[in-house]
Amino acid sequence: MYFKNQKFLVAGLSKSGESSARFLLARGAEVYLYDDVISEAVSAVCIKLEELGAHVISAGDCDQAAFNCDVLVLSPGIPIDTALPIAFRKQGKAIIGEEELGALYLRATAVAVTGTNGKTTTVSMLNDAINACGKHSVACGNIGNPLVKEVENLSFDDFAVVEVSSFQLETLSSLRPHIAIITNVTEDHLNRHYNMENYIFLKAKILRNLRESEYAVLNYDDPVVRGFAKNCKAKVVYFSAQGKIDGAYAEGGSLFFKGEKYLDTADMILGGVHNIYNALACIAAAGILGLDKNAVGKSICAFKGIKHRIEKIREFGGVTYIDDSKGTNADATVKAAQAMKAPTVILLGGKDKGYDYGPLFESLNSTAVIHAVIYGENRFKMLNAAIKAGFVSVSLCSEFATAVKLAAYIAKPGQNVLLSPASSSFDSFANYEERGDAFKALVENLDEAT
Repeated sequence: MYFKNQKFLVAGLSKSGESSARFLLARGAEVYLYDDVISEAVSAVCIKLEELGAHVISAGDCDQAAFNCDVLVLSPGIPIDTALPIAFRKQGKAIIGEEELGALYLRATAVAVTGTNGKTTTVSMLNDAINACGKHSVACGNIGNPLVKEVENLSFDDFAVVEVSSFQLETLSSLRPHIAIITNVTEDHLNRHYNMENYIFLKAKILRNLRESEYAVLNYDDPVVRGFAKNCKAKVVYFSAQGKIDGAYAEGGSLFFKGEKYLDTADMILGGVHNIYNALACIAAAGILGLDKNAVGKSICAFKGIKHRIEKIREFGGVTYIDDSKGTNADATVKAAQAMKAPTVILLGGKDKGYDYGPLFESLNSTAVIHAVIYGENRFKMLNAAIKAGFVSVSLCSEFATAVKLAAYIAKPGQNVLLSPASSSFDSFANYEERGDAFKALVENLDEAT
């Protein structure tokens, strides 16, 4: 791609859009910028990029920009079937994402991770393990650090552990990781992808470029993921928490790769079956890379987790407050609920993602959850599902702040308040991080009068 001879329209000016624009401008490209969200943050980004030579356009200029520009760099937050990408597609023009732009110029060995849940934890855990072995590795992609921002900092001897979401897979075609990890596939983002068939197709797309010299690390216990091996050209390495296999597995309270012990699960700071799976995926990748098993085992055991994923905020009045704002789908929320040992009041709700909440409440019936405070845009849909599932200990309110205060009022000493919404945050917040930070602020401001 010869940048100085092409015009780019960067649509969506979040971290990925800003990084893409900076990357292109630094190489002499003519860059146009557009975002349908007008905010102080977006305006500040536009001003900085205009100073570097970019051109900001409005919604009324998009049709002309689609005619004039050669390449659309699309934010993962903008669906591929909306007006702007459709206009580019009709003219036979390229549509790429930030990760695609970064993949075109990546020299480092890539380990790519996708799946419905566990991506960020697996990426962070594996990145720490690689660095603990004396290598230089960077966690990037959907984790919040754009790949395109790191490509020039990574040499052939380095590693990029790349988190890839289904949104990014819509515009990603050039990435060929040495190892591709798929953690699991359960219902998520059906409001965007319409049905499970499309969602499964996108998740499998990460394996498309793999050849015989590369590796696919697949969750053997997930039938959908296990089925991806059928059409995969790469070497398949499985991981399983349910039985001994030729790969990474759990047995007798320890984790192994091809018969070699890496760690005892009792030594892991992180608890829960879901983190056993994350650790097994990391061990499989580490084994393929030939990393020192003792260093890897110690690193995984010392890993403390990621922000907004079953993160203890504080204990107040005998109640423990836990932030799992990253629990944006039913499967993640069920796993968080299963990790609770004490009776728990759970906060549920937000923007609907298009799936049936009945199985969520059926599963919560067999956990430590004793009450649900349901809030947000999808609260009535959730309430109906709860009643149908026989989960009747619920409270309903519209506002997030009110929901947090209500949960604090309901919870008794010795119990938990768990934010794990099983929904996206976009009805009230820019992202799950902002929602988690709001929860933390509200919890830290609780007083004895609550």
